[in-house]
Amino acid sequence: MGLPDRTGERVAPGRLPPGQREQRGWPVTHYGPVPRFRPERWDFRVFGATADSVGHSWDLSRFSALPYATVIADLHCVTRFSMLDAEWGGVRTRTVLEAAPPAAGVTHVMVWAEFGYSANIRLADFAAENAVFATHCGGEALTAEHGFPVRLVLPHLYAWKGPKWVRGVEYMTADRRGFWEERGYHNIGEVRAEQRHSYQEEPGDGPEL
Repeated sequence: MGLPDRTGERVAPGRLPPGQREQRGWPVTHYGPVPRFRPERWDFRVFGATADSVGHSWDLSRFSALPYATVIADLHCVTRFSMLDAEWGGVRTRTVLEAAPPAAGVTHVMVWAEFGYSANIRLADFAAENAVFATHCGGEALTAEHGFPVRLVLPHLYAWKGPKWVRGVEYMTADRRGFWEERGYHNIGEVRAEQRHSYQEEPGDGPEL
């Protein structure tokens, strides 16, 4: 899939986050089946506490027409593999925030995907400079197993925070846990801090389980 060829290269000290190992290739990891893509039914929605108090929606052609950006960024899985220096292409999260601004009191977003999967993210993390709704990796369209047509990539958070098969974003004025966060994963999920499990949470890291 056009992944970087790092054969024979040695990873510089400190390049990998704690507890991670470099992965050659890109393993397929997800919960549940791969959804069937129906382009005529597909849309991308932004709803919840929007600045104009209305929801916003893009069909596939309109979403594909949003400004395209390329980001070189890592992908870190909580299962301890890291894919380094991948080239992601797609729509920056900041582009979505500009097209459908959140209300002043928004602190978090819930990213929704097929089958009702969800991941809660702090607004500042969602708006990170290298955060992208990826449609491509290595210059090639994502495969269905890797999230086609859209997956979220948040390089500084573990990959469960970046769902595959994204369908929309909910703006929230208070935090609530997503799918894996309700099942024992850390509410924030910062890679460098090794925030893997809910038992590691400090006061204020998230809603009570």
